[in-house]
Formats: sequence, structure tokens, C-alpha cells
Amino acid sequence: VPQAVLRSGRVMEYVSLEGLRLDGRRPKETRRMRCELTALPGSNGSAVFELGNTKVLAAVHGPHECRRPSERLEDRLLVKCEVSMAAFSTGERRRRTKGDRRTNELSTFVRRCIETCISAELLARSQLDVSIQVLQADGGVRAAAVNAAVLAIVDAGIPMQDTMACCSAGYLDDTPLLDLNYMEEGGGGPEVHVAYMPQMDRVVAIVTENKATVDVFERAHELALDGCRVASKLMRERMIEHAKHLWAMRQVTLRVSDDETGDETKPISMET
Repeated sequence: VPQAVLRSGRVMEYVSLEGLRLDGRRPKETRRMRCELTALPGSNGSAVFELGNTKVLAAVHGPHECRRPSERLEDRLLVKCEVSMAAFSTGERRRRTKGDRRTNELSTFVRRCIETCISAELLARSQLDVSIQVLQADGGVRAAAVNAAVLAIVDAGIPMQDTMACCSAGYLDDTPLLDLNYMEEGGGGPEVHVAYMPQMDRVVAIVTENKATVDVFERAHELALDGCRVASKLMRERMIEHAKHLWAMRQVTLRVSDDETGDETKPISMET
């Protein structure tokens, strides 16, 4: 496995003798995750997903009529995804163009994941636009972008076959590491990114970077799956909380409407 060499000539250690990584985590520990739905009220659906210092905002517009009739699909929904990185998202402080190879590859990956998890046949002859903005990039951008897009689609009420979560794992210092940060991604070791549908127990996509033996790949793949399950649990809990909040707001609106009209209606209960 390649090792990073500092300017002083010393080899960087990604895992200390105490078994701790550069940011103090254990090898099989994820960074703090946080997510929020309806981050942009002006869109049909939106969400923010934070993974440590990485922060991604996703917004969904549609379904709506296809802007170009020649692109319309008769049997399924047309999904368009665009990923952009803010100029201040990394320490480089440079503006990335729309034709940037990294963002184009990331847009394709997110779009293919979305097309797999949604029920595209129910929304034939229409178009869905997904816009993703990377506000902070500190490793795990691919996973955060997928998770934010899935939450935004849920917020928009798009029918889905199952939810989805994405996570990464790598191999440095002869140790499998879960949820790589920016420094660890630059270590030159093997990386495995996995998109996973928990209810269907189905791996949707796998992306690998750098060469790896079969044994290293299998260990990193299993570790990334564990990370997907952790992210999926958090996302599901947040979606339930958001649904309960919307239901409570709906009940308040109904009570106010009944008070104005003078009608007495029995409140509707929601079972979870």
C-alpha cells in the first residue's frame, strides 16, 4: 500500500500505535453525521447532509414536463443531476467550471444511484432535476452527495422503491479504515465507495479507486457496507422525525381552519 511522504522525508502514519487515526477516530468509526430536510423552502424538496467537516446541499425540482421534447422518455422518468463545488469548499479556493472532470463523474454517479432507487416508471414522460452544491469538502463528498440527494427526493415526495445510503472505506497502514477524510483519501491507498439499499439488502453501486488485492477489497467492501447501515439508520430516524413534524403542523392547520368555520371534526391519529 502506498504511503504518503512528508516534506521532511518522514512517512506519514495514518494509524498510531494506540490504534487512533489522524482525527482521533478508531479505524471502524464514522465521523459525526447530521442531516436536515426542507433546507430550501423554495424547492420541491431539499436536504443538507453533513459528514464531519464535509457539508452538501441538495435540491430537487419536479417532476415537471420535459424542457426538451426530444429527451422525453415514454416509459420512465428522466433524471438530470448537476453537482457543483463552491469555490470555498476546499483549501484551494479556486472556481470549478461545469466541465470539470471530477464534478461530471460525481454527477453521473449520483444520477445512476437515484435512477435505481426511485420508481421511475410511475412518473413517465416527465423530468426531475437534482442540483447538488458541495459547501465544504473534507473527504467523503461522494457519499454525502448521494445521501443528501436521497433525502431531498424523500422530502419532495417522489415514490421510491427503497431508501439508499452511501459510505466509503479504505486501506492504509495495513488497516481497513471506515469513512475516509481528506487527508486519508490523499494517502494513495485503495478506496471503496458503496451505495446500498437497506430494506432490499441490495448493493446498488461500487466505485473503487487505486489498485487493491481481492482480500483488501473484500475487507474494505464489508466495512463500507457497515457504514452504509449506520448512515441509513440515521437518515431513517431523521425522516420519521420530519414526517411527524409535518403531521403535527397539518393537525394545527386543520384545527385553525375548523375554529374559523365553526366545524367540529374529530382529529385524525397517525400510527407509526
